[in-house]
Amino acid sequence: MRALLLAALAAASSCCWAQSEPQTVIVTGNPLGSGETATPASTLGGNALALRRAATLAETLDGLPGVAATWFGPNANRPVIRGQDGDRIRLLSNAGASLDASGLSFDHAVPLEPLVIERIEVLRGPAALLYGGGAIGGVVNALDNRIPKSPLAEVAGVVETRLGGAAQERAVSTLVEGGAQGLSWHADAFARRSGDLRVPAFERPVEAGGGGFDTRRRVVNSASRAEGGALGISRAWRDGHAGVSLESFGQAYGVVAEDDITIRMRRERVAAAGEVRALAGWVSTVRGHVAATDYRHEEVGPGGVIGTTFATRGTDARLEAVLAPTRVAGGRLDTSVGMQTESARFSALGQEAFVPSTQTRQAAAFALARWSWAAGSHASVGLRGEQVRVRSEGDAAADAPRFGPASSRSFSPRSASLGVVWAAAPAWQFSASAAATERAPTSYELYANGLHAATGTFERGDPQQALERGRNLDLALAWRNGSRQLKVSAFASRFARYIALSPTGEPDFIDEAGQAHPVYAFRGVRARLQGFEAEAQWPLLDGPWPVVLDARADAVRGVEEPTGAPLPRLAPRRLTVGLSAHLGAWRARLETRHAWAQRRTPAYDTPTPGWTVLDLVASRELQVLGRDSLLIVKLGNLGHTLAYSATTIATVRPLAPLPGRSLSVSWRVGF
Repeated sequence: MRALLLAALAAASSCCWAQSEPQTVIVTGNPLGSGETATPASTLGGNALALRRAATLAETLDGLPGVAATWFGPNANRPVIRGQDGDRIRLLSNAGASLDASGLSFDHAVPLEPLVIERIEVLRGPAALLYGGGAIGGVVNALDNRIPKSPLAEVAGVVETRLGGAAQERAVSTLVEGGAQGLSWHADAFARRSGDLRVPAFERPVEAGGGGFDTRRRVVNSASRAEGGALGISRAWRDGHAGVSLESFGQAYGVVAEDDITIRMRRERVAAAGEVRALAGWVSTVRGHVAATDYRHEEVGPGGVIGTTFATRGTDARLEAVLAPTRVAGGRLDTSVGMQTESARFSALGQEAFVPSTQTRQAAAFALARWSWAAGSHASVGLRGEQVRVRSEGDAAADAPRFGPASSRSFSPRSASLGVVWAAAPAWQFSASAAATERAPTSYELYANGLHAATGTFERGDPQQALERGRNLDLALAWRNGSRQLKVSAFASRFARYIALSPTGEPDFIDEAGQAHPVYAFRGVRARLQGFEAEAQWPLLDGPWPVVLDARADAVRGVEEPTGAPLPRLAPRRLTVGLSAHLGAWRARLETRHAWAQRRTPAYDTPTPGWTVLDLVASRELQVLGRDSLLIVKLGNLGHTLAYSATTIATVRPLAPLPGRSLSVSWRVGF
């Protein structure tokens, strides 16, 4: 056990500074367990995760090919993948659903703590086949070892501390694992505190006193605190494991759109998971998990008065069986079949509840088959069918009608995919995938009807909303020669029906304070998205002091049809160029990130200026009291450049610039 942890620590300071790990098997979206996936994917673990780890999951991933962040300040962030966000991006924890309210509103944080995540996998593009219609835009899977998957013996662990950064972060996390006679256990805990985010001087709009602007150097009401941990135990053997875990996550943070509002959020989760491999007969592997989640957050105003409470209680379960491989037409056929269920009861109580209490139930069956005809070459086909029922409980009080009487809708989404990976030559690989997907509308797309304080708009759902339907095509070409790598991919998505939130043009809604708010509605439109992603890595110097150049670039463009109006909150064209060096015991990386101006915006949004930011990261392995440790020093935004995110909603963008110049230090010690 100690050897495994120290090996992982050493890997975190290896000389390879690429942002992905192309030779690592992707677990997410690949139940067959080996080979490249036709769906574009990225991974973060070891070195890459240690260097990029930030306060939120989305900020940690921001800048990977095709991945951005919603950036509602430094605390409330969800990933944006290829221009799609919200519930079109499926957030998973060890392949299980992360039941929360982050998809409902941009100011709701994701209850996943990067400090205790060991590995992150990102699927770009439709992954609805295995994870449901909510994954029509992509999947982010946060992996940990809270249920140990292999036998542990010695007691060993890791402690990590983090100080500094633009938000003056103070954080500590610890992990301890051990076991005996096949019984393994895991324990982890973390605590994090941060202040208001430091940014370059900017003109912040002032609501009171007749409007105007106020010069600020901090993002107002952006401080936070978080703490949590987990306990897990499992019986592990050579060909499988079975165990349970109990985890808790709590966070309190300011809402940058409202100077005097704080959100107190807590999530408790109990999970059980297991896998049995090398079975005799026509089934070779069976794996499954089940989890129960209790999520609650309160929006607290001046004097500690609770204005609105959101709560979600639910369960999710998944069972997969991998069939024994067979020989077909001179190749090998691998097949996986499975079923999945989810049930969630959501409640929203208070003055700012713009959606009714609802219950959503889902059940699905799926199958994936892969035929391999040569090393590195295979074709795959998959099918998925779902049954989804969304029920609104209607108005909580008859004297305050808003949502109407109780009602329900049922949907039967269907999805299918085709993929091919072809090793065209020893150094070349071509991949392509096509998918036709359907997504059932969410509860808020059906039943919302009220003022959404976080966005400053009055939002209205459509109880007659139909399925969202889309088709997607991905093409990619990769070349690899030792440490020299190049990969280029292009994608196009066309939606016969895309559920968009857009202004209705009707008179503004006037609230009790006399303020006007534009009226928006969820409606189905024809739309298309298209773009590209590129990655490259090229050694410049070999020998005792190697130097490596790497680059990433991406772009996405989305429009409504037939009007040609741009879709909202799309990331601009982006380019990142990095130079990494191994100098004795030190590893260093200088990185330049550039975002072009985003001028293709809907009429109700405003353009976002371009920006260029320079970052420097250095690390060193140390021996402290006979223990291996890793020291990381990060200098962010060296030029103290004022920058805004184009993926932030228009009402919040001028309130929350991206972080300014910062210095942070993290120290990771194994024992």
